[in-house]
This record gives sequence, structure tokens and C-alpha cells, in this order.
Amino acid sequence: MKSITIQGTKRESVGKKSTKALRDAELVPCVVYGGGEPLNFSAEERAFKGLVYTPEAHTVSIEVDGQVIPAVLQDIQFHPITDKIIHADFYRLSDDKPVVMEVPVRITGRSKGVVAGGVLRQSFRKLKVKAIPANLPDEIVVDITPLKIGNKLYVGAIKTEGYSFVHPDNAVVVAVKMSRNAAKGGAAQDDDEEEEVATEGEAPATEEAAAE
Repeated sequence: MKSITIQGTKRESVGKKSTKALRDAELVPCVVYGGGEPLNFSAEERAFKGLVYTPEAHTVSIEVDGQVIPAVLQDIQFHPITDKIIHADFYRLSDDKPVVMEVPVRITGRSKGVVAGGVLRQSFRKLKVKAIPANLPDEIVVDITPLKIGNKLYVGAIKTEGYSFVHPDNAVVVAVKMSRNAAKGGAAQDDDEEEEVATEGEAPATEEAAAE
């Protein structure tokens, strides 16, 4: 998986006054958890551009006072009015410890059902995967070519290598629904019908809580 480098400065004070001064200077208060005592640091807001404002998934190399810390973004907070980043939490990566992270889904091919006039419905644009850092994929590629009208692609049907999904096998990733134009001689399905699975979640990357 690709990595983004964020240059940081260690914070000696973490009080409200110090935090406000950082934000006024367009710096983001941050903390890294895991592997011992939390490390508080600050970084320029523009350093987050390639990490937050992108559909791609990245790990992070945090450089603070000559120390390089591999991590994943765990949580990020935005100002409710200005939408500026006001705080970020990271989790330190360990080579042998699995983490859970959201990875984008990339669809390839052209569904037979879509060619026949059906409509493609995508329930998940990102999927949560569990893996050690070295096996985290950049993306999940799914080929929809075989899908006909009424067919669905389930999580359990996606091949994995070195990682697993944190979703039930019967979760539907994409489905081809019948459109009104495709319905001939029968009642068309309602385009607004309720999907059989929940829509995608936005949970941040976290260490797997269950005991290994």
C-alpha cells in the first residue's frame, strides 16, 4: 500500500490554549497511539491533502524529531462550519499485528445486465479489510462482466490474498437491477426499492479489538 509522509513537530503542551494557538497558525494537533506512550505532535494542514482528500487508501509515515513512525489514520475531526481539520488521531503500525482499514472498491468490465438495459447499484465504495501492514491492498478490484439483470456480487465471492474482509460473506457489493426500460411485458422493479444490505460505512482504520 502507498504511504504518505507527514512532517510533524512534537508538542510539549497539550492544553486548550496551546491547541488554539496551533489551529490559529493553521497547524493540526495530532496524536499517535500504540506501542507505548501516546505521542502528541502538530503538522501543517496542507500535509493532509494527499491523505484525506483522495479516494485512495494510504498508510502514513510520521516524521517527528528524527523519528519515523509507520501509522494509519484512525480518526479525523473537521470544524463544523469551516470544514478545516481540527484534530487527527493515528495508530502506530507493527509488522506482525493485523489492522483493519477501509480500502476503495474499483469496478472493472461492463455488466451483461447493464448492456441489456439494467442498472448497476453499488452498495460499497470501500470495504474494510484486515491484514498485517505488508498485505494491505491498495484497492479491491471486482469484475462485473458476468452479472446479468437480477445478479449480485457478494463479499464472499471476492478472491483475497493475504487479507480478509470485515464483512459478512452475504453482504452485497454490487447488484444489477431491472430498470423500467429493461422490463418488457412485466412490472418493472421500483428503482427506489430498499437494498438488502446496509450502505457503506465510514469507520476509520483501527486495530482489531478482538484478541488474537
